[in-house]
This record gives sequence, C-alpha cells and structure tokens, in this order.
Amino acid sequence: MSTHSHSNRLTLGWRDTYRLLLPYAKRNLTDQLKSIWFIVAYLILFQLLVLHLPLVYSAMIAVGIGVVALGLMFFMEGLRVGLMPLGEAIGVVLPRSGNMVLILGFAFLLGLGATFAEPAIAVLKTAGAGVQPEAAPLLYSLLNDFSGELVSAVGVGVGLAVLLGVLRFFYGWSLKYLAIPAVSLLLGLSIYFSQTSLLNDILGLAWDCGAVTTGPVTVPLVLALGIGVCRIVNSGSDHNAGFGIVTLASLFPILAVLLLALYHYNVEDYYGGEHYRGELISSLESSAGEAILVGDDNASQLLRRPPEKVSEAEYQRYLETGELPDGYDVSFSASDSELVDGALVLQNPEVRIFKQSERTFHAFSDESWDRNLSLAEQAKTAVFDALRAIVPLCLFLFFVQRFVLKQPLHRAEELQAGILFAVIGMSLFGLGIALGLMPLGGQLGGNVPVSFAEITPWGMKYAEGPLFESEHTGKLVAILFAFFLGYGATLAEPALNALGDTVEKITVGAFRKPLLMQCVAIGVGFGIAAGICKIAYNLPLIWMLVPPYMVVLLLTWFSKEDFVNFGWDSAGVTTGPITVPLVLAMGLGIGGNIPGVSDGFGILALASVGPIMTVLAVGLMTSKNDELSADDTEEEPVAEAVVS
Repeated sequence: MSTHSHSNRLTLGWRDTYRLLLPYAKRNLTDQLKSIWFIVAYLILFQLLVLHLPLVYSAMIAVGIGVVALGLMFFMEGLRVGLMPLGEAIGVVLPRSGNMVLILGFAFLLGLGATFAEPAIAVLKTAGAGVQPEAAPLLYSLLNDFSGELVSAVGVGVGLAVLLGVLRFFYGWSLKYLAIPAVSLLLGLSIYFSQTSLLNDILGLAWDCGAVTTGPVTVPLVLALGIGVCRIVNSGSDHNAGFGIVTLASLFPILAVLLLALYHYNVEDYYGGEHYRGELISSLESSAGEAILVGDDNASQLLRRPPEKVSEAEYQRYLETGELPDGYDVSFSASDSELVDGALVLQNPEVRIFKQSERTFHAFSDESWDRNLSLAEQAKTAVFDALRAIVPLCLFLFFVQRFVLKQPLHRAEELQAGILFAVIGMSLFGLGIALGLMPLGGQLGGNVPVSFAEITPWGMKYAEGPLFESEHTGKLVAILFAFFLGYGATLAEPALNALGDTVEKITVGAFRKPLLMQCVAIGVGFGIAAGICKIAYNLPLIWMLVPPYMVVLLLTWFSKEDFVNFGWDSAGVTTGPITVPLVLAMGLGIGGNIPGVSDGFGILALASVGPIMTVLAVGLMTSKNDELSADDTEEEPVAEAVVS
C-alpha cells in the first residue's frame, strides 16, 4: 500500500517547482516589506530632510534591510509550517491528560524555550556596547558580564508567566486580580530601586525586557497552549480564550530582571564592586601594568569645523567698500591691557576676521560600508545564535509529543522544512539587524540631539547644531518625531490588524477595528514621545512610569473583563521584531549623545503602557455608551405602556 501511494506521488522538476513557489515567495516577501517600509523610510527622511545630515553606510543599511525582510519571510513561514503545528498539537492533546504537574511543567519550559528563540532577545546582548561602565556599573555588568544570566532570567520570567496563565484558565481567575497585584509589586520595587543610583540605572532595562519577550515566537506558542486549555475547561465556549497570557508574559520578566539586579547588587560582583572579576578587570590585568583610561574626557571633546579662508576678491571688496565678508567670526588679542579713567585700554591689539565655515550637505556619506565589520564573522554568529535558539525548542516540542504524550508526528517532512526555514530566517534576521537596523537606529538616535544641542553627528568629524535657537523648540521637534514614529510603526504592525478583527468580534462591533487600531497607535506614539522626553530632559524614569501605571490600575479596576483582557494584551502587538531593535538602538544612541544620561532604556516600557491606557479609557467610554443606549431602549416600551 505504501509502495503504491509512493508510486502515485507527483514529482516536479526544478523549473516547475520554481514557477510554483516564486509567486508565493514574492507575496510573502512583499508582506514583510510592507510591514517595515514605513518605519525605515520615516527614519531616513527625517535624518535627510529635518536634521540635514548624511546617511552613513547607506549601501550596508540597504542590504541589511533587504536581508531582514528576507529573514522574516523565511522565519514566519518556518513558524507557520514547523513550530506552530507542533505547539498547537501539544496544546490540544496535553490538557486532556489531566496531569496538572505535567501541564504546568510543559507551560514553564515552553515559555523558557520560546524566549530564547525570540529574534529580538539577541538585541539585549548587543545593547551593552553603548553603556559606559563608569556611568552605570551595575547596568554595564548585567548587559556584558552577566548577559547569559540576564537572558535566562527573562526566560524564567516568561516561563512562570505561562505557568500562571494556564492556572488562570483552569480556575477561571480574572486577569485584573493578577495584573493589579503584579503591577503594584513592580511599582513598589521600582520606587525602592530609584532610591539607589546603581539600582536606578536598571529600571529602564528591566521594564524594556517586558516588551522584548512578547514577539512572534512566544505569543503564538503560548496562545496555542492557552486555547487548548480553554477548550478542555470551557468546552471552547469562552471567547476570551488565550487573552491575558501575553500580559503576564510581559510583566514577570520585569520582576525577574529586578531580582537578578538586586542579587548582584548585594553580592557586589558588578563592575567596580568588591568582588568584580569580569571582562574589564581581566583586560586590565593582561595589559602588564599599562594604564588604561576608559571614557577619557579628551576623547569626548567636540571637534569644531575649521574656519574658511577669506579670498583675495573678498579682501579687495573690503578695501573698496569697508564691507566684511558675509558670515564671519571675529577674534582679537592684545600684548597688554590696563584700566585708564574707567576705560579698558589694549596695547598692540590684533584683530582677526574669519569667514564662518559653510555647512555643505550631502544626502549620503562617502562611507557606504563599515570596513571594520566582518561579514563572515557576523554571519557565523547569526547562524550559531539561530541554531542555539530554534533547535532546542523544537527538540523539546518533539520529545513531549512523541515520548510524553505518545502522539504520532504528522507531516514530518513539512515540519522538518519548517524548522529549517525558521533557522534560515532567524540567521538572516540576525545578520540583517547587524548590517541594517542597528546602524540605522543607532545613527539616527545619535543624530536626533543635534536639533537642540551641539554634538558630533554619527560618523562625522565635526560638531554640528543646535538646529534651533531655542533648546526647548529643538527638543519639541525630537519629541514630535518620536510620536509620529510610534504612531506610524504601530499601524504598520500586521499583528494589530489581527487583534482588531478579534476584538471587534468579541465586543459584537461595540469596539470596532479602526477605533482599536487608532487607540493603540496613539498610545504607542505618546509612549515613545514620553521616552524621548525622558532622555532629552534627563528625567528619572520612575517619574514617567508611576503616574501612567497608576492610571492604568484605576482603569483596570473599573473596566469589564473583556476590555481588560484585550486592553492589556494590546501592548504586546506594539513590540514587533522590527520595532524593538530600532527603538532600542535609537534610545541608546540618543542617550549616548546627551551629557549626564547614562543609557537610553525605558522607551519600550513607556511605549507599552501607552496603548493599555488609551484602550481601557476608550473601552470604559464605550461600555458607558452601551449602558446608556440599553437604558433608553428599556424606557421606551414602559413609556408606550403608560400612554396606552
């Protein structure tokens, strides 16, 4: 029978296969380009048209963005064909086993493994390069010396969140009774951290980690498990199946990172601590007694553009008319000076008149590629990271299905192809981030302060700026730039469209898809704008976190369960694989160019709380309007009865 079926199998040649797959591949690649074109074009146009600064490494960035789109195409297809079928099959069968210990253990390990497979988690490992150890010792050590522990802590936090989410589905707990205590605990810990400078530096990183975890791997896999549990517990009748688990997966990593930082703070094994034995101390010991100065003040001095020379023609015109050249600087010196009858008398004064250097603008820098970047080394690192992230997760899912649940593996060839696509896609995505997204976000972030401060722009030799006479005007421009960046990038997120369809169905049209999308986009826009405001004015992050979250807790308490579920989960769709690395790189770039700012973390955290607040607020108004409409319809029959 198997031989007969094998003989009837249709075989295609290379040309037929190519013709069959090409339209499919083009459509998927176009979908990925549609999701990233706005944010990339917006960043480039803002730098060229508003900041009037050249784009450095333009060819490398263009190649990197193309590689990112190609990587996302392979990765999302691999996720759909390989990882998702494995996760969904287990999510349907596992809850029927009735073994609570087995279910909770699987939930924890699924959350842990999915975190390691998240494309954006690799960005945390590269974010430490922009942190100066003297400015933020504990933050530097977490991102460099303890980067493995940091990622593991985030994974443990997600694992515990998925475990608690499954328990919530089994016992029917309300999300608000889990979210309110969790956020209250996080705010209390954050206020405690803000009292100590070393711990205060960790707050932005910790709260940003909550946004990094809810990506294209974690969300579908944990939702598959949650939906499977809800089908068993509620016979599939609960339309809120799966909602809320993403919220917990974004809160518990924050707690895990805070506790990890508190541990290293107490044992004093961070940079500069009594028991520090990290990379920097090793490099100091290996230098054979040579003095190594980290963060030398001389290296940070601004190089001002040298003045231009006055031409012979301009000099002759001055002799004839007495008019100075257009745009000039005057300097003078004297051999001696004295005070005579209240007048300052200079002896042998010398006056020099220089032409001001005219700023010439070229759209693209001569440096189209970073020659210091090793393409082979970056590709090798990306492939290794992809294998380390995808393969263990797939082996775990395969082991559970075959040996724990003893279920057959259907469509094994498709699963293998899907896993291969996921590895290829994540490898390309990691390489594209290194080539395109990180340089683009980093240089734009480093250049944005030119609107309100004199800085040396990214990749340039001389100081520029400020572009506006008023410092506050320049900062307002930077804040408006951040708002429209968050607003436009959120509307381009494919996951937001899917959430809008689901919410409109759940609320029976009361909360329409366009309204939800606008609420989320406006919330993210205000959140990223608040993050830039925090960096530009060097405000404590705790001032920016506590007020909005207090409002969110109040709105959560008075909101209906449906609105609480998708309101809190709406924050998860704002942190896609494109937004996270770009916003992180941009924040670190801005923070690195503003004196007194040790880092640029915290923008993602504020971008997450914004949409929760706007969605819950509009949800409350929608519920109130529905109640008023229901009251009116009930009063009309009563009035008619009285009249009759």
